[in-house]
Amino acid sequence: MKSSNIGGQAVMEGVMMMNKDRYSVAVRRPDGEIEVKVEQHKPLTKHKGLLKVPILRGVFSFADSMIVGMSSLMYSASFYEDEEEKKKPATKEEEEQQKAKKEKTDRLMMYGTVTFSVVIAVVLFLMVPYFLSELLHKAGAGTTLTAVAEAFVRVALFLGYLAAISRMEDIQRVFMYHGAEHKCINCVEHGLELNVENVLKSSREHKRCGTSFLMYVIVISIIFFMFIRVDSPVLKIVIRLLLIPVIAGVSYEIIRLAGKSDNKLVNLISKPGLMLQHLTTREPDAEMAEVAIAAVEAVFDWRAYLNENFGYTYPAKTEKKEHEEP
Repeated sequence: MKSSNIGGQAVMEGVMMMNKDRYSVAVRRPDGEIEVKVEQHKPLTKHKGLLKVPILRGVFSFADSMIVGMSSLMYSASFYEDEEEKKKPATKEEEEQQKAKKEKTDRLMMYGTVTFSVVIAVVLFLMVPYFLSELLHKAGAGTTLTAVAEAFVRVALFLGYLAAISRMEDIQRVFMYHGAEHKCINCVEHGLELNVENVLKSSREHKRCGTSFLMYVIVISIIFFMFIRVDSPVLKIVIRLLLIPVIAGVSYEIIRLAGKSDNKLVNLISKPGLMLQHLTTREPDAEMAEVAIAAVEAVFDWRAYLNENFGYTYPAKTEKKEHEEP
């Protein structure tokens, strides 16, 4: 099976899909219609050489995905603002000023939210396990037992966090769209025509999922930190912070390999992440599948993919640009 190389995420009542340098956001509006926006992806770095360096490319990819993901999430949320916020200004000039102000505010909010999310993740999944294990060390536990305790706390926090948010009603709908996203990709990568029926019967597990990536981040961090043998508490914290990009880069390389290989060992390594996706995905309904299909078709020619990899003879796709943003 050849990877389609498309990927995405769920947003509020919709799906974002990315393919190479373009991404789309499809949202089911309150009136029931599907709104699709297509934009060019502007990566953090345009230096193609850096994006070919193993591990380093993973750092840039992770940062890019967070920024695009947050931007897509904010766009989808804009369809569900309070009616008071949707009232049009009196004049065209006021409308343009309001639009410019909103774009600036949204941009600042997006970068602020991304930064805040990273800080919270570092504190919760990196610092809290470390400080709790240090309490055990001060109580007389050996270095090995302290490292094992830190690993256990980190895994417990991660699983507890996923289990907790999966019970929230609003998040459950997001997880249903997450399932629709996976099912669309699996549908075309397994040689099926992209329609609602085929999407719904496809698997909601996928080896390139962000949930699997986060699991690898946790596991790789445990392995790395178990080999840190320094006495200074300050130096331990500094090393942990400096290793974050490396851990993200290594995790990306594993995900990248998993998405391109059906090797038995790779499939075995991927199993825990696939199992974990049962917490972060739900079975979507037909309307959600329609939204995900719209997101895929806006940036990916699945017919050409099936022609090339499965011997289909679909006619060439006719490009539609009326919904594309400059």
